[in-house]
Amino acid sequence: MKKFLTMFMVAAMFGLVACGPTEEEKAAAEAEAAAMVEEMMGGLEEAIEESEEVAEEVVEEAAVEGEEAAEEVVEEVVEEAAH
Repeated sequence: MKKFLTMFMVAAMFGLVACGPTEEEKAAAEAEAAAMVEEMMGGLEEAIEESEEVAEEVVEEAAVEGEEAAEEVVEEVVEEAAH
């Protein structure tokens, strides 16, 4: 009985290995995975570019607001000095 079970297990292992994907299926899956990675990397690069643009706009707005605040302070000082 042990010999029969051993032979059955060996045959089952060979059967499982034989049921695996073919070389074409493996190549297709690999190509699909590579395409997905490229798509994700492209999306990541676009997101980085957009965030850099937004950051530049925020910095520019902060600089303008800072200049306006400085001008207001200067005007207040000049008005106080004039009185």
